[in-house]
Amino acid sequence: MSSPHRILCIVGARPNFMKIAPIMAAFSQLGERVQAVLLHTGQHYDVAMNHQYFDALGIPAPDINLEIGSGSHAQQTAAIMQHFEPALDQVQPAAVLVLGDINSTLACALVAVKKGVPVVHVEAGLRSNDRSMPEEINRILTDQISDLLYTTEANALQNLTREGIAAERVRFVGNVMIDTLRHNLARAISLPQILAAQGREDFHHDNGYAVLTLHRPSNVDDPEVLRALLETVRTISATLPVVFPLHPRTRGMIEKFGLAGLIDLPQILQLPPMGYLEMLGLMRDARLALTDSGGIQEETTALGVPCVTLRHNTERPITVEQGTNTLAGNDPQTILAIFAEVMEHGGKAGRIPEFWDGHAAQRIAQDLCDWLDQRRAA
Repeated sequence: MSSPHRILCIVGARPNFMKIAPIMAAFSQLGERVQAVLLHTGQHYDVAMNHQYFDALGIPAPDINLEIGSGSHAQQTAAIMQHFEPALDQVQPAAVLVLGDINSTLACALVAVKKGVPVVHVEAGLRSNDRSMPEEINRILTDQISDLLYTTEANALQNLTREGIAAERVRFVGNVMIDTLRHNLARAISLPQILAAQGREDFHHDNGYAVLTLHRPSNVDDPEVLRALLETVRTISATLPVVFPLHPRTRGMIEKFGLAGLIDLPQILQLPPMGYLEMLGLMRDARLALTDSGGIQEETTALGVPCVTLRHNTERPITVEQGTNTLAGNDPQTILAIFAEVMEHGGKAGRIPEFWDGHAAQRIAQDLCDWLDQRRAA
């Protein structure tokens, strides 16, 4: 029997963790055909996050941890590239698998392709068409240098074709984030359980609640934009209580701009960052999600929960075209009008997009192994 295909899988930040969990499980199901090596760049890393995500999702401990830490985009990307190269030389994989659109994705892909190692990009072809977003630059460049591109939605092929990427390099397999969601839904932690753990049983949500996440620089770095959004949340909370897990950076900006008083209300529950199972439970049982996160747009569509995206664009248009998502930007009147529609009529029902069936990772693992078999035989 031939030796297993060694695949070096890269993670670096929280969005990657939900995506790699089903892929590592799918590789393990292929037995001796593949040897998956997990490398964590440490772009985002702390002990609590390790427990909340790696342990909760059953992700094996990383074989390699570069422990890069935070920094500017240039500093972080450069540090990852510098530290990744010797790790790549050590592992000598048949392919490097990268996920999504974080700095680790592009940095490791650049090193691999320059050393002649095939690059595999999971979640390829997504576009917001907003090049002011660092993630958009990471997506475009990673797709250009990838040998094999796995897409979450059929329309992603149009983006890639327009950018000159040959269709034979592209595979439509579905969404691994939804694999993780479906696998863990029965284990999701509900709001009453969270309230008990936080000692906040005084938070009343008899008629439901909205869940809010906010972290993008375009929303939290400008004091006037952030003020307007928090005032809008305050208005919403008078009708529907709001559960607000606060990103550390967002909390810092709220304090820096002196805006904490806008949300220090009994009907707005401020929480520390939540683990995956807690966020899954909060989304599953919410009447509405308000977010500027890409992943939550997808997860709420899979759960059938109305989502108001506090951005002017989305790299996940299928959540708007087929799912439960509505783009609102950061204009208070627009947000409140959509909120009123949700409260009165229940919001967009949507439908589950094609291949969001919980088996995307299995399709990736099988196809990638077959592709590597062909390369080996050539």
